[in-house]
Amino acid sequence: MENRKDIRKWLDDFNLSHPLVIAGPCSAETEEQVLKIAHELKDSDVSIFRAGIWKPRTRPGGFEGVGAIGLKWLQKAKAETGMLMATEVATAAHVQLALEHDIDVLWIGARTTVNPFAVQEVADALKGTDKIVLLKNPVNPDLSLWLGGLERLYNADIKKLGVIHRGFSTYEKTKYRNNPEWQIAIELQSRFPDLPLICDPSHITGKRDMIKDVSQQALDLNFDGLIIETHIDPDNAWSDAAQQVTPAALKQMFIDLKVRKETDEADDYNLRLAKLRTQIDEYDEKILEILGGRMKIADQIGVLKKEKNVAILQNKRWNEILGKMILDGEKKGLSEEFVLQLFKAIHQESINHQEKVYKK
Repeated sequence: MENRKDIRKWLDDFNLSHPLVIAGPCSAETEEQVLKIAHELKDSDVSIFRAGIWKPRTRPGGFEGVGAIGLKWLQKAKAETGMLMATEVATAAHVQLALEHDIDVLWIGARTTVNPFAVQEVADALKGTDKIVLLKNPVNPDLSLWLGGLERLYNADIKKLGVIHRGFSTYEKTKYRNNPEWQIAIELQSRFPDLPLICDPSHITGKRDMIKDVSQQALDLNFDGLIIETHIDPDNAWSDAAQQVTPAALKQMFIDLKVRKETDEADDYNLRLAKLRTQIDEYDEKILEILGGRMKIADQIGVLKKEKNVAILQNKRWNEILGKMILDGEKKGLSEEFVLQLFKAIHQESINHQEKVYKK
């Protein structure tokens, strides 16, 4: 798959003066609920109305969607409001029903993206479609898996493609429901700069009071749009109640969010930016030099441990280092999340170096 300028034509054809917004309830619950939310969002910045019809849950027993009857509700909402309709599909049967009901936008969820067999089944069912197809990132932080799903859809001659960044599951407890791991989305964006990239702050945060801040982060990173779960009575929603906002709150968010320019042609801006980037480059070179020196010491430690037949991993020492670095990092304005990721990577590289010593 290659980046092409026309890959974003479907988005450009909206001719929007603001980022694309997809909004609506996590789940279609009743016809009345769907229509009421759709009418609340009509004549706002929302271009596409979303609602889950089939809801794959982590464990059985929860609300798993109303099924095909909900597609008729979306048809009615489209007829009454003029908005495009979107829903999630996970099987060829879902695709067939969605196409029969003329659903405009189909997205593939994170639990489906993680399974190449399932993505291929959906891709085959959608082969050559003129519908917009959006692929969420897989549950786990694996860029190759995300790209693989995208390639399967591309190879099925689906021309209106886009991706949704909804964050990644982690065993570690963080303030997010799904850790954003922004660098993965940024890497995808750098490989395919013309591929529409949409952020899902509802699933990243899991909390409605964090959605605005994460939405702003996405816009600051030049994302093309947002998909935000919106409900007339969020606290009593049948699924994902904590992460849904009211239509009124969503409209206020449109007022508060700031859309950044991609660049500025002013000479003063470019001169100042060039100077600052030169400083960044110098620091990056120093970081690599320091890390290279650190790994040489790790090699020497490996030699010493091998001589004395001592295990490579020393958990007590590692926990002491991590605790100290988190505290020191806070004093230097670095977040705990960043320090954890940085020193885990450094620690793993140190282990790799010592393992090479043991194999000699």
